[in-house]
Amino acid sequence: MKAWWLLLLCAPALAQDLNAGRQLAATCASCHGTHGRPRGTAMPPLAGMKADVMLELLADYRSGRQPGTVMPQIAKGYTEEQLRLVAAYFSSLPAAQARP
Repeated sequence: MKAWWLLLLCAPALAQDLNAGRQLAATCASCHGTHGRPRGTAMPPLAGMKADVMLELLADYRSGRQPGTVMPQIAKGYTEEQLRLVAAYFSSLPAAQARP
């Protein structure tokens, strides 16, 4: 079987995962900007962040290893699967720089 057939078979599931991640990530927009692209420099951009890096940061917020104002509570409000979907969504976006 050619590799492109495998891609065609997996594409619908990947699209569903990214759509679910996009919906869950809408919560992040109020602080991190639309599509993970903040307007200023106060919040880090999420667009283009590697999924494993984001998941590690979120795990640190959940465990208390990383202090924060609202992120520890937000990270605890999602299941592992939901966090995986959010991380996959942001990692699928082109990397962004914070805008002034």
